[in-house]
Amino acid sequence: MKCYLRAGWVALVLGLAGCYTVPETGRKSFILPVDDVAQGSAAFADLKSKEKISNDPVDNERVRRVGTRIAQAVGDALPGAQWEFVVFDAPDTVNAFALPGGKVGVYTGLLRLAQTDDELAIVMGHEIGHVTARHGAERISEAMLAAGGGLLIDATTRDSRNHDLFLAGYGLFAGGGMLKFSRLHESEADHIGVRYAAKAGYDPGAAITFWQKMEKESKGSHVPAFLSTHPTHERRIADLQGWMPEVMPLYESAKVRYR
Repeated sequence: MKCYLRAGWVALVLGLAGCYTVPETGRKSFILPVDDVAQGSAAFADLKSKEKISNDPVDNERVRRVGTRIAQAVGDALPGAQWEFVVFDAPDTVNAFALPGGKVGVYTGLLRLAQTDDELAIVMGHEIGHVTARHGAERISEAMLAAGGGLLIDATTRDSRNHDLFLAGYGLFAGGGMLKFSRLHESEADHIGVRYAAKAGYDPGAAITFWQKMEKESKGSHVPAFLSTHPTHERRIADLQGWMPEVMPLYESAKVRYR
């Protein structure tokens, strides 16, 4: 009975899944019904209550200025977005993030490194690209599918003397798959983000200079590529250079509107 129940749970998960088309890249992704907008809004409210928010008018105006143009480039790719741009006062934190629903946070440490609006647009475009691609919901869906697969293997091989071996092998397979999946998301967000920046009238070539800075910033904390959830800096820069012929015309067309 347990075997049938577990197999039925996996079938139910698959039955609820939908196919989502990622904006800008056209990739089809597997996503279960997830209210990621509500979760994102709740997480953002929690962060604002716990972390120090910057009152610097220059930093706040800069982030809102760049963010508003990126949001215009996103357009209908994020329906119902209630855009909100917040600067968190953390000079040692070189980071930014975006959450479903149009919630974007930028740390003052990142503003120190991304010295131009073009570079800031690259980072904000990347983070917003994760959201429009619904990478978070896709990861949740894949994790649920992986968990269901583990339950199914556990149930169907329980009487086998190789039961533990089957489970261990599946664990290695699933873990490697999720690692590759994370790298795919990072690369896709780079691609989407550089397109958003270009469509917003920001120079996409700034992506290369910014990641070169990040490479210098991260010296001494290098993680081998096969263990990292992010592409290597070398691979990321090479990919960005490869996308330049695609995105420069978008920039040339858009920058006229923002002169």
